Amino acid sequence: MVVEADGGSRGNPGPAGYGAVVRDAATGAVLAERQEGLGVATNNFAEYSGLIAGLRAAAEAGATEVDVRMDSKLVVEQMSGRWKIKHEALKPLAEQARRLAAGFAAVRYEWIPRAENAHADRLANEAMDTQAGKGAGPERTTPQKWTGAQGTPTRMMLLRHGQTAMSVDRRYSGRGDVPLTEHGLQQAAAAAKRLAALPDLGTDTAIVTSPLTRAKQTAQSVADALGARVETHPGLLETDFGEWEGLTFTEAAQRDPELHGRWLRDPSVPAPGGESFDEVHQRVRRTRDELVESHAGRTIIVVSHVTPIKSLLRLGLDAGPSLLFRLHLDLASLSIVEFYPDGNASVRLVNDISHLA
Repeated sequence: MVVEADGGSRGNPGPAGYGAVVRDAATGAVLAERQEGLGVATNNFAEYSGLIAGLRAAAEAGATEVDVRMDSKLVVEQMSGRWKIKHEALKPLAEQARRLAAGFAAVRYEWIPRAENAHADRLANEAMDTQAGKGAGPERTTPQKWTGAQGTPTRMMLLRHGQTAMSVDRRYSGRGDVPLTEHGLQQAAAAAKRLAALPDLGTDTAIVTSPLTRAKQTAQSVADALGARVETHPGLLETDFGEWEGLTFTEAAQRDPELHGRWLRDPSVPAPGGESFDEVHQRVRRTRDELVESHAGRTIIVVSHVTPIKSLLRLGLDAGPSLLFRLHLDLASLSIVEFYPDGNASVRLVNDISHLA
């Protein structure tokens, strides 16, 4: 038999529920469905709960071998023995799932895209709706009804790093590894305080940052406030400005007037010895795809720089490269974009600096 399972949390932690479907492996016919609200829990707790319910339902249906299919890479990798279980709250659930799995002749685990797990996802959302006393629909307003977007989006909270000495002087600051100023550290702390006050963020929130010091310092402030950990991703690096690194706009234009002019007009033109904006955009697109796959349906705090954040917003808006020059992002500003598993997206916030007031 095949078990498809899913779980979700509207907030992380927040109101949670799971769904599970048992199918005949040969015909695909539905043999059993399970769903239940879990009160307040995390996404991972709900996903494990869905797995347990699915295995139990398969046993009740008389299965001898089970293929488990889930869009939670964490659960699939942990139950397959390839990833360690670090979160203490998940260890008892994993052990319960292992005991159930031991009752079958064989259990195989397979990760599938969220779009292929729509039945279990629907059951989990129905469980959360019932728990909330609603007929249907998520708790917060979404664009799904008027865009046709399907599934649970991956929500990216895009935080630009705080002030550096280079930003004070408005110099091209790409791969140069400069730290935050004292004021920059204060900006990072203010952003962290704001994020820590949000009900849907907690210790298991993913925080992904550019490897450069100014971004890592900002990300660490957020991690300290949430009790979470930071991971780095090279795809979130700022544009490589090459020989213009450390120059002001005017200095670069005076040094290479013809090239600088073409660079501003044509995103395929790289800075001397550096990257073009087209190259950055493609790099960020690949990074977006990786993050959506590894953190599907979750909220991620992404700490980065001006160009990568603009590129993520550009992907969310399906806009052209002119957005890079028409959109302003302040230091330590917060923007939010959501990417749906069916390819739709929604930009929900841009350049919010209310926490710096």
